[in-house]
Amino acid sequence: MKSKRGGIAAMRRIAPFALMVSIAAVAQPARAPTVLAGVEPGLWEVSRDATGKGARRGCLRDMTLLTTYAHAGDRCQRTVLVNTPRRLLVSLECGPGEFGRSEITVTTPRALKLDTQGFRRGEPYDFTVYARRVGECPLSGIR
Repeated sequence: MKSKRGGIAAMRRIAPFALMVSIAAVAQPARAPTVLAGVEPGLWEVSRDATGKGARRGCLRDMTLLTTYAHAGDRCQRTVLVNTPRRLLVSLECGPGEFGRSEITVTTPRALKLDTQGFRRGEPYDFTVYARRVGECPLSGIR
């Protein structure tokens, strides 16, 4: 299932970062898994490119929302499979035929890599995104 074919098309079908951030306003922060305990909320950029090219910015207060990046707006049940100081692997169940797996690797407390794959709306997805903290959120932008 870890094929990069169709990854760009699949990325276009998922909800943009802005939608993911908007659902953070109604989602209650979960207790941070070990890997995310030292990762600071704030203003983050997320991009397909490790250099940050084409990044989208958003304020995140609950870093566990990145595990459901491809299922933004969906109500997913998360099952933590691996929780170490540098790696988090989560299985997602988001409804009939809607599921996935997300792996977050912490490079530094301000830089993360997310590998995710699964099915959403009957379509497979498989892609990698990079996230980096770029600062504090404006007071009105904290989610």
